[in-house]
Amino acid sequence: MSASVLYDVPGPKARRRNRVYGVISTLALLGLIAFVIYRLDDTGQFQAGLWDDYQYANTQDRILEGLLTTLKTFALAAVFSLALGAVLAAGRLSDHRWVRWPTAVLVEFFRAMPLLIMIFLLYYAYFDTEPMWALVIGLTLYNGSVQSEIFRAGINAVPKGQSEAAYALGLRKTQVMTSVLIPQAVRSMLPSIISQLVVTLKDTSLGFIILYEELLYVGKAFAERTPPENGVYAFIPMVIVFGSIYILLCLALSSLATWIERSTQRSRKGAPAAVPAGAATAMADPSHSADAGSRDGDARGGGPKAD
Repeated sequence: MSASVLYDVPGPKARRRNRVYGVISTLALLGLIAFVIYRLDDTGQFQAGLWDDYQYANTQDRILEGLLTTLKTFALAAVFSLALGAVLAAGRLSDHRWVRWPTAVLVEFFRAMPLLIMIFLLYYAYFDTEPMWALVIGLTLYNGSVQSEIFRAGINAVPKGQSEAAYALGLRKTQVMTSVLIPQAVRSMLPSIISQLVVTLKDTSLGFIILYEELLYVGKAFAERTPPENGVYAFIPMVIVFGSIYILLCLALSSLATWIERSTQRSRKGAPAAVPAGAATAMADPSHSADAGSRDGDARGGGPKAD
């Protein structure tokens, strides 16, 4: 018997079959995890001595320096990519074909170009002594092109009646964009913008390829230290420590986005409703409303009647 318009309730045989599949899948997953743990333990990755380096103040200072370098790179790339995205989105939304077409070519080119190749090209061609700028510009070009499509899609998602009404009032296109379309599109664009910023944050780890001393480069340097007593590379401690840092940074950025979204929702709910001009005048001066009503009545009735 159908209990929902979306699906039929499974019968006894289907429920037993689903339970069997669930048990088999769980056992297979647990077996895979146990095998991975066994292999790591067999190669000595869980030795307590591999954590000794992380107890030293020098190690902790280097981790902090790598973290600050990553945050600095991310801040620059995030600001520049948002600015570039806004410029490219404006170009793609232009009414002039000679502006719209070259902008579309640039956006598609930078979106299609692998980020790692772009960073390599910038580093070896222009910034071999300044790896930070090779990474920042590469992140800006790639993420800026993606952000431009997010901006364009968000603005196009606003009902056309909004812009038509604004044009009917005599507003110019710049005024329509800044005063009508963009404020309404920001709420729908915000989750996608933050998601792309999280991608930008994670992509800063590509800096270790060009020997830029960001967070992952510092972690790789620690992992490649071979203790003379056992000859095991400390990759598991590196993954746990530095992976946790990256996860916490991404969670913090996502939490910030959630807070901003809730704040905008509260501000919209708390905004006072628009009051017609006549009603506002009546509320401000009740006698004016009474006089106006009296005049209206006189006009409709042809003036006061004599007893």
